[in-house]
Amino acid sequence: MAKEKTRCPWPGADELMQHYHDHEWGTPQHDDRKLFEAVILDAFQAGLSWKTVLHKRENFRKAFDNFDAKKIAKYDEKKIAALLNDAGIIRNKLKVRAAVINAQKFLEVQKEFGSFDKYIWQFTNYKTITNKNRSLKDFVSRSPESDAMSKDMLKRGFKFVGTTICYAFMQAVGMVNDHTVDCFRYKKP
Repeated sequence: MAKEKTRCPWPGADELMQHYHDHEWGTPQHDDRKLFEAVILDAFQAGLSWKTVLHKRENFRKAFDNFDAKKIAKYDEKKIAALLNDAGIIRNKLKVRAAVINAQKFLEVQKEFGSFDKYIWQFTNYKTITNKNRSLKDFVSRSPESDAMSKDMLKRGFKFVGTTICYAFMQAVGMVNDHTVDCFRYKKP
């Protein structure tokens, strides 16, 4: 009988959460479209659980044109109204409008820096920060890096990018390795 992998405790028994943990969370991401998807989904997570967002991710992909920032940046009131009537996503007016604004700001950053990847990874000096968490109680919800990221993104006009959301984004895209030290993913983010 195969031994069960030791993983971080937060995915629990949820298979989708386990798959996300095992294959995505904490993996350094440098693809601008995937980074943009993380910005949008983490904004929708504000005040909710990641499990809620993850279980709606495929619906978000369909509703938001597979996270095509150029298309989202041009959403009009008719499209926003349609999104607010889409039961497959989180129908929060402020968050839906923020997605449009964030797409516009994302495109501005791409133009200024050449890529969003180049902009966003500067906050960790283009390296993954590896923490040594032994249990969930060791996890933090912010860092000096997420504080700096949040401050800069807010100054640029992004919405729903407080330091806690920025830290969750950093964990998701591998800017921070917060896998617990006993997790099978700890050494290979």
